[in-house]
Amino acid sequence: MKLAYIGTYPPRECGIGTFTMNLYKSMVTNTVSRKSRSDSTKNTVEGFIVAMNDHELSYNYPEEVKLTIRQEHQRDYLKAARFINLSGADICVLEHEYGIFGGQNGIYILPLLHRLEIPLIVTLHTIVKTPSYNEKAVLQQICKMANKIIVMSHKAIDLLISIYNVDKEKIVFIEHGVPDIQFSQEQAKKEFKLEDKKILLTFGIISRNKGIETVIKALPRVIEKHPGVLYMVLGKTHPNVLRHSGEEYRNYLHRLTKSLNLGDHVYYLNEFIAQKELSKYLSASDIYITPYLNEAQITSGTLSYALGAGTAVISTPYWHASELLADGRGRLFNFNDSEELSMILLDLLDNPGVLKDLRKKASDYGKTITWPKSGGKYVGLAEQILAAKPQVLVKKETLIDPLIMPPFSLEHIIRLTDDTGIIQHAKFGIPNLKEGYCLDDNARALLMVLMTYRQKKDKIALDLAPIYLSYIHYMQNKDGTFRNFLSFSRDFLDEIGSEDSFGRTIWALGYLLNNPPSDAYYQTGKLIFFDASPNFEKLQSIRGIANTILGISFYLRSNPTDDSMTERLRNLAGKLIRHYEENSSESWKWFEPLLAYDNGILPLALLHSAEILNDDKINEIALEAMTFLSEITLKDGYLSIIGNEKWYIKDGERSMFAQQPVDALAMILMYHQAFHLTKDKKYLNKLFSCFMWFLGENDLRMSLFDFETKGCCDGFENYGVNRNQGAESSLAYLISHLIVLQAFEEFEEMDLIK
Repeated sequence: MKLAYIGTYPPRECGIGTFTMNLYKSMVTNTVSRKSRSDSTKNTVEGFIVAMNDHELSYNYPEEVKLTIRQEHQRDYLKAARFINLSGADICVLEHEYGIFGGQNGIYILPLLHRLEIPLIVTLHTIVKTPSYNEKAVLQQICKMANKIIVMSHKAIDLLISIYNVDKEKIVFIEHGVPDIQFSQEQAKKEFKLEDKKILLTFGIISRNKGIETVIKALPRVIEKHPGVLYMVLGKTHPNVLRHSGEEYRNYLHRLTKSLNLGDHVYYLNEFIAQKELSKYLSASDIYITPYLNEAQITSGTLSYALGAGTAVISTPYWHASELLADGRGRLFNFNDSEELSMILLDLLDNPGVLKDLRKKASDYGKTITWPKSGGKYVGLAEQILAAKPQVLVKKETLIDPLIMPPFSLEHIIRLTDDTGIIQHAKFGIPNLKEGYCLDDNARALLMVLMTYRQKKDKIALDLAPIYLSYIHYMQNKDGTFRNFLSFSRDFLDEIGSEDSFGRTIWALGYLLNNPPSDAYYQTGKLIFFDASPNFEKLQSIRGIANTILGISFYLRSNPTDDSMTERLRNLAGKLIRHYEENSSESWKWFEPLLAYDNGILPLALLHSAEILNDDKINEIALEAMTFLSEITLKDGYLSIIGNEKWYIKDGERSMFAQQPVDALAMILMYHQAFHLTKDKKYLNKLFSCFMWFLGENDLRMSLFDFETKGCCDGFENYGVNRNQGAESSLAYLISHLIVLQAFEEFEEMDLIK
């Protein structure tokens, strides 16, 4: 039997990773007995790991790790599904925890699971009692696809049935395994030179919900009577906490320790402890404490390990502790109640016989949940599933295939960017410094990196954002308008930029206000946005209006009560409607007497307006204009952009050259918003067809994406591809790429979560 495991894995420092490793080692051996046969008959079990990487980090994995998935990279999940299906694996075992998978509430794992062609066993490490809509939907879908669902507490079974409507027959209870390693307390204390100490211990990943301060506050009263007490806190700060808050919690604990004069009685070891060393610390301890702050913890590996080591355990009554410490296997105290904890500690330290009895009960129970026993139960379950000959799943047809898209890369954008902004043009893949900078491209660049950070949590993208935002701020005039062009020597080249550049800037700023990476970005963006806002009603260019509408729409998504800005949106949408009514006819459903550049941006702006204003007339006109544009540019099954050589004048001939990437981007954005509003899958087909224009599905059947430079060529001319790779083209490609990935995620969510 061959097994494929999906989860985090050492050397990544993660509790789920330790669990996955122990499960793998306890199952994948050459001497695992089939429970359905006699003990003399052995069954060989083999397997491999698909390891989850976080935030672009990579690890020196052991040989059993055959593939890795980058948490926020959708294509990696699909590659993994294909790899597993072709690996010869009989069953996939998934370790599920919301935070280790990408997308909102870990939704990126769903496309992988949906494409598996082998049975699925899922171990649930977290079950939320009051889930958000998405948390519930994601877990329900995982449970629907699983052949068996393994939980490690009886409370988990109740929650799955009552809240998530999971079939009871699918759920299997298997205790959290513990290492089958034994050390005597005397030997362990001697090794750590702690023979004269009474050791209290807490270990694991450190974060505020661990409640360690509760123990520290309980110590003064205990130490008065037992001055030999030492409280050891072993473990590193949770990586997500480090990214957002640094060592704020650990520093707070140190300050608290100092203020209570406990420096000689509390020891912090800021390390991720290896399993063998951890077993020694557990054996050396007299009492293990889990002082978690709320009940909503369905599984605690640290608690299981403490029992397995035969340690006396005191805990707050979170779900797993209430079960595991029943029948006299431990003591419970109320959440955040240092006084009650002090009383229990004193009782146990004052009565060595009671403490010894508690340790024995823990040890006896620990012997029943060692990893070989838990692993054997998993093997038996896997054999049971295979014996039932489950139906092989058929891989579903997809409307969007991220696997045929080049990997997303900021390489060319980094090449074009200096400390002032993004260079406007390039000679082939090399920045053309002679042309300097422009507002249009820095606004597009800001939009792109904000989208990248939102979808991929890419730190490089976030590092680029202040460069583009500061350029925008520098180019703003006192009256709120913007200059556009700046030379490489940083000389202004105009007084007021085009209305198009104004609108694109408002679009980027509006997106920033709806998706701020931090308050500093929000406050800066808000200042620039509202300084510019008096100029909104002065706009005359319909594309300037359309781009501004996009910015206002994004702003209003997070500020829906701003009635003044809502009215401005209504007025600008009204201007576009009037242009449409003045120029459209039975055979020409458009805003002008010609199709020019960036055409899709006009229906797109109305689609956003219709969503914000809930206006049926605006929506009807937007869809009507979109259909007209589609019939002209997608009539042969691929995108054929209106060339800017001569445009397409009503009743005239359309220009084939020069086709530009910014037009493909506008079409992709337009179809994405149409899908968002209507949920009609036909718009996803059109969206992906438009994206494939970049990769060769176009009039010249040539790719504009450069696989060497990771840039995008500037378009098609009558002589062929314009090989220059300026900022506008490359940014149009990257924003398009991100929109396709976002659309794919939304489709999977809609298709899988019903």
